Amino acid sequence: MNAAVRAVVRTALHQGAVVYAIYEGYQGMVDGGERIRPQFWDDVGSILHRGGTIIGTARCAAFRERAGRLRAAHNLLQHGIDRLVIIGGDGSLSGADTFRREWPGLVAELVQNGQIDEQTACQHPALMIAGLVGSIDNDMVGTDMTIGADSALYRITEAIDAIASTAASHQRSFVVEVMGRHCGYLALMSAIAGGADYVLIPENPPPNGWEEQMCGLLRNGRAAGRRDSIVVVAEGAQDRAGNPISCDYVRQVLEERLGEDARVTILGHVQRGGTPSSFDRWMSTLLGHAAVQEVLSATPESEPQLIGIRCNRIQRVPLMQCVEQTRAVAQKIAEQEYSTAMELRGGSFTEMFEVFRAIAEASPSVTTPSQPRRLAIIHAGGLAPGMNSAVRAAVRFGLDRGHTLLGVRGSFEGLLAGRIEELTWGDVEGWAGLGGCELGTNRHIPGIEELYAVARAIETHRIEGLLIIGGWMAYKAAYQLHSERDRYPAFKIPMICLPATIDNNLPGSELSVGADSALNAIVTALDRVKQSAMAAKRCFVVETMGRYCGYLALMSGLAGGAERVYLHEEGVTLKDLQAEVERMVKAFHAGRRLYLTIRNERANPQYTTDFMCALFEEEGRGLFDVRRSVLGHFQQGGNPSPYDRILGTRLAAHCINFLSGQLASGSADGAFIGLVEGKVTLFPLGRMSEMVDWIHFRPKEQWWLELRPVVRAMAQSTLQDREN
Repeated sequence: MNAAVRAVVRTALHQGAVVYAIYEGYQGMVDGGERIRPQFWDDVGSILHRGGTIIGTARCAAFRERAGRLRAAHNLLQHGIDRLVIIGGDGSLSGADTFRREWPGLVAELVQNGQIDEQTACQHPALMIAGLVGSIDNDMVGTDMTIGADSALYRITEAIDAIASTAASHQRSFVVEVMGRHCGYLALMSAIAGGADYVLIPENPPPNGWEEQMCGLLRNGRAAGRRDSIVVVAEGAQDRAGNPISCDYVRQVLEERLGEDARVTILGHVQRGGTPSSFDRWMSTLLGHAAVQEVLSATPESEPQLIGIRCNRIQRVPLMQCVEQTRAVAQKIAEQEYSTAMELRGGSFTEMFEVFRAIAEASPSVTTPSQPRRLAIIHAGGLAPGMNSAVRAAVRFGLDRGHTLLGVRGSFEGLLAGRIEELTWGDVEGWAGLGGCELGTNRHIPGIEELYAVARAIETHRIEGLLIIGGWMAYKAAYQLHSERDRYPAFKIPMICLPATIDNNLPGSELSVGADSALNAIVTALDRVKQSAMAAKRCFVVETMGRYCGYLALMSGLAGGAERVYLHEEGVTLKDLQAEVERMVKAFHAGRRLYLTIRNERANPQYTTDFMCALFEEEGRGLFDVRRSVLGHFQQGGNPSPYDRILGTRLAAHCINFLSGQLASGSADGAFIGLVEGKVTLFPLGRMSEMVDWIHFRPKEQWWLELRPVVRAMAQSTLQDREN
């Protein structure tokens, strides 16, 4: 929420508006006085990393009554306020719409009571509103994600990771309850990200006799060598008859039917707290920026809009339409119309539920066909967090399809050396949240002279389908194998590339597995850098990875609150640096204590990070210190984020489906896969050449470049902005 507040304040100031913050929600609006305060540029500085909301929130019984809304209208008009950005759930947003509809009558009553004059009433004939959804439940129709949901998913996944360690040590079962009311998003996604065995969500209750089904799956997992069992339960979970399913009941079932120790963990409000994720920061910044544009351009006739995000783009949808459709989901659950409830949640929600079920049920009990097809998994390119999650999903999904899965250790060098082994259900146990790359990877790809050996290795190990997971080198290798099919018949097998690179520089996918984890690592580092810098006047120049792709630099600048971001896509000139020095000096003279600059590692070959630091130090003439921070391989380390685990799982399932379909039809096409505008999309390998800039190792089209104006609006304050 703080990122949204910051974006609203700074965008409004940038647009020349006067901005007020209403403290303690609608209660502050009803109370007035000191709870409605003007905001300036620096009032929202250094809040991106803080959980909760600096302006507070509260439930307000008085606002539910007309008398309370009358007082609220009077308090707003005392400050000349007739445009509101509301950040809250469906109750807060529907309350705002009621307030908007009553506004003309409230204003007329205030005139009649002598509390305002006619001139004031004429100046503010209507209330214009825009809504942002602040809810960890991610239950609002009209937006892919709500503010706070990704951070809550982080808390839950971290807890499940920790619980799994304890459970495995003691060979114990755990039942974990998560929030979500009528929405199973947190439960389902945390079960996928955490590698849980079973999940119970309100939208799709388990079938009759689910207790034995659940215990059967857990038995199979233990038989395959798993030392722990985890069941995730949404707080609104129920059976097909509408009876609540409690964690204690699940625990009792596990103890009685499996004869083992089971424990319950209710995460509670820990899910709401903590530092926000990088995604929540940059998404909320985009939403706040768009909300200001919406209310400033609105007219009395405008229908209020919910500002959401769809496929990484801002989306405006009629506010009350979204509220009504959201409440319809809960109604369908109450009426036990579960198929309709799942449809209302959207296609990706249903897809991920089916993916989880297939992976959970892909136990050793799957019947192997008489002639299973042999699919190999290989990595290539740099390390990306989430690679293990993708391999785990591919193996389990492939087993569910009856295939034999082969793991190639050590990338293409391992293929040439014959380091290939069959992967079983138990071999990938615990890989869902594991950082690094268990199969190994490197940047070496076969040269022309090695293609014959690669072909022989494929034939020797009877590889019938190939899943290549990795970055630019992986895609280049796949394109090369596909191009040489006429010379080497062994390459005439179905093959597919799954994007996994922190650089996020691959064609056919707006986000790669690993990029979100890297971005979180960068933002964590930036938080610490900024804390260290607040003790003295200091400029930091932080260098991020990405090669010639500026995704990490730009998005970390947006999420970390940088004053300036340098990208190879934009270039760097001496004139740019001169202007930056002038802004920097003015800012420090005006009282600034920190100035954060982020530079993509290949933004310019001459104006390096060291050069920039030396230039800023010299021109600062003792006014401030300059420090450099090259984050390096820190960005590739750590456990993958929940998003990367889920993305890797989702894409791997589609890859196995593609290979299965090709083998069933007798085809041998090559493809690369990715998310494009929220949909999993396949592209023929032959199209790769037309979609990439081979010189700079990046796609010709990069969606995130459209966000550059938002970065500038958040960072470049003028003296007028600061004193408006």
